[in-house]
Amino acid sequence: MTLDRHALGFGAGQRAIYAADPWLNRGRLFEEGQSPTRSDFQRDRDRIVHTTAFRRLKHKTQVFIAADGDHYRTRLTHTIEVAQIARALARALKLDEDLAEGVALVHDFGHTPFGHTGEDALHEALAPYGGFDHNAQSLRIVTKLERRYAEFDGLNLTWESLEGLVKHNGPLLTPKGEGTRGPVPQPILDYCALHDLELASYASLEAQVAAIADDIAYNTHDIDDGLRAGYLSFDMLEEVPFLAELMAEVRRLYPALEPSRFTHEIMRRQITAMVEDVIGYAQAALSDVRPECVDDVRQAGRVMATFSEPFAATDKAIKKMLFSRIYRHPEVMRVRANAASIVTDLFQAFMDDPQQMQGHYWVDHIREMPEAARARHVGDYLAGMTDNYAVDTHRRLFDHTPELR
Repeated sequence: MTLDRHALGFGAGQRAIYAADPWLNRGRLFEEGQSPTRSDFQRDRDRIVHTTAFRRLKHKTQVFIAADGDHYRTRLTHTIEVAQIARALARALKLDEDLAEGVALVHDFGHTPFGHTGEDALHEALAPYGGFDHNAQSLRIVTKLERRYAEFDGLNLTWESLEGLVKHNGPLLTPKGEGTRGPVPQPILDYCALHDLELASYASLEAQVAAIADDIAYNTHDIDDGLRAGYLSFDMLEEVPFLAELMAEVRRLYPALEPSRFTHEIMRRQITAMVEDVIGYAQAALSDVRPECVDDVRQAGRVMATFSEPFAATDKAIKKMLFSRIYRHPEVMRVRANAASIVTDLFQAFMDDPQQMQGHYWVDHIREMPEAARARHVGDYLAGMTDNYAVDTHRRLFDHTPELR
């Protein structure tokens, strides 16, 4: 029996004219036949979920090192929260939910162990060889490093999914070809030479909602984790008027609420308010721009799925509070310094003796490579490590491993 995917409506929910159309996408670098039961964007999402990189997120730090406790967010739980918010935004704006979810699920693939601390340390180690960028590393993973399919390296995702991965935070080039945030990382330029992702244009609305969902998720859960860790108090949250108003509302409705429930009531209201603000702003922007297709969104010259001006100010105030109260807390900085030293030590050890990279599929060939190529392989290996594996490897190679608690 032959299935008619259009007649059955697989992945064909109601979409607006400005949404990305999975049946009219720009294809894959390596041509493949279509599935009779899934749209191409559904297949992209499924491929992402089944990767080794996705499973590794379970043991990679978001803010607090895993040793701090079982209930703190990891890269994986953060990613799931981002995907849930992105899907809600996509549904409200009649976008392709599968594409939005896929971009959300893949957006943190390139992160190192130990969160941004690991990324900073690896970037410094790789500075003579082009540096390290987690977004570029995510692209390397899904186009080169995942080795699962017989006919190609990577996942062979659609152009739209790769565009969303690379440009969800906006264009990387100006119309004149200058980098919008400094030089474009070489791995992105290398891939675009084969499969042009049009770095000077904006991404689809699906990618835009995934990007703002990331902000909503970590603004909320970093407060939750900060309260759990004792680095934040409810009094500190009063520094942000928006949060003070939410707390006043919860206290009025539930004057004797226990702290854990009180925290959850604040967080759920925060997410709801931010999601509704993005939907309202996006609807107003769409009425102003009036895009008639997804390419009109790309050429609009602006982000259309983002916070309104008042909520952008709130977002900035929350980030400022989190930065001063958590990210730069003396205890967090102590752990960060120890984590950075682990990454730095491992990089040098692998550069000196690539055979120590156990399980690397090119380990027998790396020693004879030029130094820059060898360094990039070491960076790939290190970036793929989980927190636990990095610590265990350091203990195997060194007499003393710093404590991360």
